[in-house]
Amino acid sequence: MNDHAGPAPRPGIKVTIPTLLTLLRIASIPVLVVVFFLPYAWTHLAAALIFTLGALTDWLDGWVARRFGMYSAFGAFLDPVADKLAVAVALVLIVQRHPTMLMAVLAAIIIGREITISALREWMAEIGQKARVRVAAVGKIKTIVQMVALVLLLYHQPIAGWPTLLIGESLLAVAAGLTLWSGYAYLRAAWPAMAASDHEGGAH
Repeated sequence: MNDHAGPAPRPGIKVTIPTLLTLLRIASIPVLVVVFFLPYAWTHLAAALIFTLGALTDWLDGWVARRFGMYSAFGAFLDPVADKLAVAVALVLIVQRHPTMLMAVLAAIIIGREITISALREWMAEIGQKARVRVAAVGKIKTIVQMVALVLLLYHQPIAGWPTLLIGESLLAVAAGLTLWSGYAYLRAAWPAMAASDHEGGAH
């Protein structure tokens, strides 16, 4: 037995290429905020491009992870955090630019749903029922519509005569509707486990 053996090595965080892409997406968020408030004519285009690149890296890191098996617990934690941060910040910026009741209500619905479902997923994971709240097809459609809406609203200038702002508002309203629908679907799927947990707790 070696009495001079050093302490056991501590497990480190596994940083993969998809995780680096996710970190890059998070780093782009403060850049988006700064660019959004710059007093230049091109900032609306730059803000829309920054957000678009962030959305593309979201798709890219998932593809790389699946294609090359580059999965990590840290990356699995970080990816949804990056998504929600990007969406929440973009919505806050858009409401600041277009401070209408409709825009504020749509932003509150989307951000509120994200907070609620994140808490639900965390609680379901604690009771071993995380599989019940996996991303459904309607959730994926919602994400696509929401991302397109946010890009258009960040740009907000007409494109070839098309009312970008109006189209963006309409798509954001559709995204908010899908947000409520998917949120209800998640809650309905989780309800049996929630009811069973309450019953077991009452039995003690």
